[in-house]
Amino acid sequence: MRTMIAWWDLDDSDQTIDSMRDFLRDEAVEAWTSVRGLPLKLWVADRENNRWGAVLVWESAEAAAPPHPRSAAELIGYPPTFRAWFDIEAVAEGVHSLPALAGLGLALEK
Repeated sequence: MRTMIAWWDLDDSDQTIDSMRDFLRDEAVEAWTSVRGLPLKLWVADRENNRWGAVLVWESAEAAAPPHPRSAAELIGYPPTFRAWFDIEAVAEGVHSLPALAGLGLALEK
């Protein structure tokens, strides 16, 4: 398994954390739910430092190969400020009261 972590400093973009949340609600979350080989994608925001990003967990490097749904980079207008790939050494699923992780997050709160 592989994971990719990426984020954008939004200072040079017309996009904001709020506009990126709209992108999640309007298309991105639904589009990424059908990507084969992607067990988990987390979108992250750091309002204090004006950063937007994602953590993607892939079954394999081959599964991570494009094509993919429309990405944040297309809206933001430039490649990620930071991007790194890592091998996953181990996975632990803790005990929690959430029925599922899908559908959670500030962008999807009603």
